[in-house]
Amino acid sequence: MAMLMPNWMDPEFLLNWLGDWALWGTAAVIFIECGLLFPILPGDSLLFAVGLFIALGTIDVPLWLACVVLTVAAFLGNVSGYYIGRALGTTLFKNPDAKFLKPKYIDQTHAFFDKYGPRALVLARFVPIVRTFITVTAGAGRMDPRKFFFWTGVGAVLWGTGVTLLGHLLGRIDFIHEHLESALILLVVVSVLPMVVEYVLAKRRERAHDNGEGRDERYDTEAERAAVMEKVNTD
Repeated sequence: MAMLMPNWMDPEFLLNWLGDWALWGTAAVIFIECGLLFPILPGDSLLFAVGLFIALGTIDVPLWLACVVLTVAAFLGNVSGYYIGRALGTTLFKNPDAKFLKPKYIDQTHAFFDKYGPRALVLARFVPIVRTFITVTAGAGRMDPRKFFFWTGVGAVLWGTGVTLLGHLLGRIDFIHEHLESALILLVVVSVLPMVVEYVLAKRRERAHDNGEGRDERYDTEAERAAVMEKVNTD
């Protein structure tokens, strides 16, 4: 597929390159994105593409097995991120010029928790970057493990199974077959759109703050961060 992005962001290239290991390679990518602090991976588009390729027969595994494997990978990834957060807190997010572990990611995730409470673990599955760091934030904030496992499990099923099933459903439509490259390009665009929107909004907030038109929306103290997580734990 001639896509204007790196090959590792192209779901069709990745699945073809993985060959017989497509399902397990996708599971590894999902695990890394959800738990190992590497947010720039094509999670949504890979899940969708796996379902679509199963429908086309390109990936020769039962649909139910793919759903189970990918859901478990998403769940275990989040559990890993949670315990990384419990062990290290937010000490990895001190450099504002870091390429991936930016302090603003933690701030954005705290804001997400503040707005949605424990349900944020479900909703964040569908928001790139936030889904990577929300588990670290939950761990650093000492969210109750039982509550965390429940909500992250619900999110893993809805995301891991739901997006894969959607790809399988659409993969059985002739129009999608005939325009496969365009469909996958559109999917990648949709999956990164939230990141683009957030980037634009963040730049606007920075300009407003620099002009004295509003205050920085980041949390000012660790006490405020702790207050958010205390609210999450008591909801």
